[in-house]
Amino acid sequence: MPRTGPGTAAKRTLVWLGVLTAFLAILLGSGSIWSTASWSPRLALDLEGGTQMILAPRVQGGSEITAEQLDQAVEIIRQRVDGSGVAEAEINTQSGQNVIVSLPGTPDPQTRDLIQASAQMEFRPVLAGGPGQAPAAETPTPEEDLPQPAAEPQNASDPNWITPELYQEFEALNCLDPAALEPTEEPAPADQPMVACEPDTQGKYILGPVEVPGTDISTASYGLQRSPQGQALNTWAVTIDFNDEGTRIFRGVTERLFAFGQDDPRNQFAIVLDGRIVSAPRTNVVIPDGNPQITGNFTEESAAALAEQLKYGALPISFEIQSEQQISATLGADQLRLGLIAGLIGLLLVAAYSMFQYRLLGLVTIASLLVAGILTYLAICILGWTENYRLSLAGVAGLIVAIGQTADSFIVYFERIRDELRDGRGLITAVENGWRRAKRTVLASKAVNLLAALVLYFVAVGNVRGFAFTLGLTAIADLVVVFLFTHPVLRLLARTKFFGEGHPWSGLDPSRLGGIPLYRGAGRLREPGATVPVPAAAARTKNKGASAEAERRLTIAERRRAEQQKALAGRTGSTVIDRPGSTEKEINE
Repeated sequence: MPRTGPGTAAKRTLVWLGVLTAFLAILLGSGSIWSTASWSPRLALDLEGGTQMILAPRVQGGSEITAEQLDQAVEIIRQRVDGSGVAEAEINTQSGQNVIVSLPGTPDPQTRDLIQASAQMEFRPVLAGGPGQAPAAETPTPEEDLPQPAAEPQNASDPNWITPELYQEFEALNCLDPAALEPTEEPAPADQPMVACEPDTQGKYILGPVEVPGTDISTASYGLQRSPQGQALNTWAVTIDFNDEGTRIFRGVTERLFAFGQDDPRNQFAIVLDGRIVSAPRTNVVIPDGNPQITGNFTEESAAALAEQLKYGALPISFEIQSEQQISATLGADQLRLGLIAGLIGLLLVAAYSMFQYRLLGLVTIASLLVAGILTYLAICILGWTENYRLSLAGVAGLIVAIGQTADSFIVYFERIRDELRDGRGLITAVENGWRRAKRTVLASKAVNLLAALVLYFVAVGNVRGFAFTLGLTAIADLVVVFLFTHPVLRLLARTKFFGEGHPWSGLDPSRLGGIPLYRGAGRLREPGATVPVPAAAARTKNKGASAEAERRLTIAERRRAEQQKALAGRTGSTVIDRPGSTEKEINE
């Protein structure tokens, strides 16, 4: 089977880059036609304006909110807002009493509900359940048939928690009434039973006291359910991760519930938020590791919503929206225009430097920057559509900084190629060897950039996160462009007559780089990159203009060796040629 040459491999790589770019463009175009995508990036609060909500806290029992509770509320609301995909939100306190939430654009109902939701997340055992419809008024349960507690309850699943009053409240509850599905103003005390509705099934339950509070949840996630053999199934599931205390308590709860059997309603436990049942799964197995998995008729959206509620459910207070108003951009179009002008100036300066330093080779730098810009722009627009990412002025600053960092990769590569040419290698070999040397440097540099961006993103808040995000995104785009565009293009250019023969305007003329000519015998020399021998006198004349650069690039060892050659030539009256890799003994000979 014939071996694929570098030229063919370069063309194939460029085709893959074209496929990637076309896929992103088609994806964004399809989203703009059939969904809410747009060909322009979504802007953050400082550039577009948005909605400001003042939230008044509500504490269970009507007690006063403490500063610690309010600080915790601000932090968890920030996590909720960022977790819902709304970037660049501002969350602050007002007079130590209220919380001000400023969001870009107009928040959707899901985001608004998530901000308002109380985090009184509770895990309660199910004592009894039934359909959500209340029985007819003329046929109430006779008083003698109402449950009568025989003794003090022994645990949270004990039926003795069900009093006649509680059972009558359970019978009267109509879960088909939308008002019954609203969050309760005063949740039931943690040490008392309660009745509640499950909105998804519209069923109703009698629940025992709280056994595991929501504060014992470390995190929650969702994904496709897996079989015991590890194969992914076509059903969604939510996984909870308890802390040490929650793991210990939940293990005992599942041991008790599992013993009831699958046909007993007491086999279930309910996850309660604001007096509503978020989910009431059955206990299929004892869970000793604190990582229960909730399965059921989940869609991806409902599984994600449940995981979000569980993950950020450890808030001891709830909020009501006291006021809501539209606010204008804090910076506005002028600052955005100035930021874009600054980026354009930076791009022009980089282009001018590339053309001055690398002649027409600088066009590769300019083309690479344009390709990186296209990929980054498409990615930002797609992330704005799918993840509600918002571009702030800090993010624009990150894009401007990325211009210089992206150009650094090309400069490293070009200089490695030039070093190879100075050593007397042809351009095709110089491109391959230079790429092997430059690739390690570029990967190390971008790894540092990505690490810095990740650290900055996770430890910072607000606009700084936008700066870190764009910095990391452009670092990834830079790697894609260097590997899939810059290197393949140089491979192809090295096979053209203009660049391959080292035209003075190509930026790859060895005689202008201070290259050392190679000895060809019979008093003749071959210059690096040349295809035919030239007279020694002509070579010296052509290299005269590069002598200053050559001397500037000499190391101490090379400088000493050059001095030895000069002294030896003065004694013998002959021309001494230093071949790359030659030893001092060879030079003297």
